[in-house]
Amino acid sequence: MEPAEVEFLAEKELVTIVPNFSLDRIHLIGGDLGPFNPGLPVEVPVWLAINLKQRQKCRLIPPEWMDVALAGSLIRQTQEKLEEIRDQERKEDTFTPMPSPYYMELTKLLLNYASDNIPKADEIRTLVKDTWDTRVAKLRLSADSFVRQQEAHAKLDNLTLMEINTTGTFLTQALDHMYKLRTNLQPAE
Repeated sequence: MEPAEVEFLAEKELVTIVPNFSLDRIHLIGGDLGPFNPGLPVEVPVWLAINLKQRQKCRLIPPEWMDVALAGSLIRQTQEKLEEIRDQERKEDTFTPMPSPYYMELTKLLLNYASDNIPKADEIRTLVKDTWDTRVAKLRLSADSFVRQQEAHAKLDNLTLMEINTTGTFLTQALDHMYKLRTNLQPAE
């Protein structure tokens, strides 16, 4: 699976917007959305939220794990939550559960298209990037250990689709090479 395909799947996640227009319920293949009333929050897929935001038809409310807009204490609380996630990831040998299965893709999309609706966007971007870097480094070390120990299977708890996607090609090629080496080393019957 390509990174663009993973991002496409992430765009189906629901986020809350506050529209500045009126529209009755709209009927789409994926389900009904709306009604849209000015000033009243409504949940929509990320792809629609970005489209409406680009046309200046709404204000986006960040996901709860990214929300720092309500008050100063909440800003500190959310930053502390993201810092706690990052620090826990650095401390643990295993992968910790993330606030969203698409945390990296959602952060990228929402900060690229609606950073004006997300206070402390730069700090959030940095904390999420630090977490991503830590998890990818841990994944590479795990894959290296897996290959060196010539394991036959692995358990991948709490990894996101994008994280698996980053090492999937390397890991499958390494396993193919290991298989070929093993079969060539066995005596012919």
